[in-house]
Amino acid sequence: MVAWPRRFADHFIRETAGNRMSRSDRLLDLIQVLRRHRRPVSGAQMAEELGVSLRTIYRDVQTLMAKGAPIAGEAGTGYVLRPGFTLPPLMFTDEEIEAIVLGSRMVAQTTDRALAKAARDALAKITAVLPAERGDEVGTLGVLAGTYRQVAADGVDLALIRSAIRAEHKVWIAYTDESEMRTERQIWPISLTFFERVRVVAAWCELRQGYRHFRTDRIGRFIEIGERYPRRRRVLMKEWRDIEGLPELG
Repeated sequence: MVAWPRRFADHFIRETAGNRMSRSDRLLDLIQVLRRHRRPVSGAQMAEELGVSLRTIYRDVQTLMAKGAPIAGEAGTGYVLRPGFTLPPLMFTDEEIEAIVLGSRMVAQTTDRALAKAARDALAKITAVLPAERGDEVGTLGVLAGTYRQVAADGVDLALIRSAIRAEHKVWIAYTDESEMRTERQIWPISLTFFERVRVVAAWCELRQGYRHFRTDRIGRFIEIGERYPRRRRVLMKEWRDIEGLPELG
């Protein structure tokens, strides 16, 4: 993980104490733009996103690099933030904290037990490292997750599905479709989507030789084979999203 340089942190702590300076906000916004993009992003694109001139972008990028931000690239080719760079918790905006809290509370109510516990633990860790006055705000924020009632009971432990997805392992399932037809299949699970009433596994199905979707409440048995599927999940995910017409994840 790339450490946040001390001189860089000191610079923003000074400028964000009390009334924030507009340039400090803009530099932080620029870091966030770079973090959202996995590939080099042009100065023109960043200028459009932030509503400033291209000259300002080039100047701000040079400022960030001079203060230790691990930005690679140059004018005309685009810029990218090296992986592993993290912002200090102090730099979370009010809306970012609300988004984190709301998202964690929703996950805690709508997922399996292991993931729900992980969401609560993650929120506790974030709260613990926030400045005292901001950490105290977390419990009293005005964003709440509504009561959730699961309609379809899962036929398999979702933690097992998530584990297979992370490991990129093939699994064997016994599945009953909507017409009550039971089949046994070997699949390559690539994603688990949490809908309001059901959870759905997207996977490459060896039986059908194509991408299929399986409701977890209709999976009778689930066995991880322990064999990696032959293609990387990120490649399968892109292929599946293209077929489904889904936008790229940020």
